[in-house]
Amino acid sequence: MNKLITAAVTTSLLFSATSMAAMMSDSVMVGGAAMYPSKNIVENALNSKDHTTLVAAVKAAGLVDTLQGPGPFTVFAPTNAAFAKLPAGTVENLVKPENKATLTSILTYHVVAGKYDMKQLEKKIKDGGGHAELKTVNGQPLWIMSNGPHNIQLKDGKGNIANISTYDVNQKNGVIDVIDTVLMPK
Repeated sequence: MNKLITAAVTTSLLFSATSMAAMMSDSVMVGGAAMYPSKNIVENALNSKDHTTLVAAVKAAGLVDTLQGPGPFTVFAPTNAAFAKLPAGTVENLVKPENKATLTSILTYHVVAGKYDMKQLEKKIKDGGGHAELKTVNGQPLWIMSNGPHNIQLKDGKGNIANISTYDVNQKNGVIDVIDTVLMPK
C-alpha cells in the first residue's frame, strides 16, 4: 500500500514539476504538452495529443519543411475534434497522394504570413469596424471578427465559423492559435 501511495505522490510531483517548468518557460500547454517558444511550429505540434490529425495532414501535404522554416507564420491549428466534424471519410480521402494539391490548399488556408498575436488581431478587427480580412498563404482571404471580449472567430470562404480556443502559442517561427473547426477555402 505504501508503495502505491509513494508512486502516486511521485507521479503527481513529476506532473506538477513539468507543469511548473512549462509555466516558468513562457510555454503554453496544448494537447497535454508544453509548447515551447524556442521550438518551431512542427516541433511543438508533434507533441500535442490534440493535433495528431493536423500533423499527419501536414506530413502528407509535404509542408513540414515549410512550417519548420523561418517564417514568421500565424497558424490557425484545428484540433482532432475539428477534423472529426468533417463528413466521414474526408480526412482519409484528403491524405491520399492523388489529393495532395487539395490537401495543401486546405492546410495553407490555415496559415497567414507574419506573426499576429491576439492583440494584433483585435486591433485589426477594431480598425475594420468589427471585422478584418487576412490573406492566407493559400492566396485566398479569411475573415476575423469579434464575438465578445477576447473571443475572436474566423470565417472561411464557405461561410464556416471557427472559434479560437487557445491564443498566442508562441513559436520560434511564429504563433499558433488553436481552433475548433477546419477552415475551407472557396
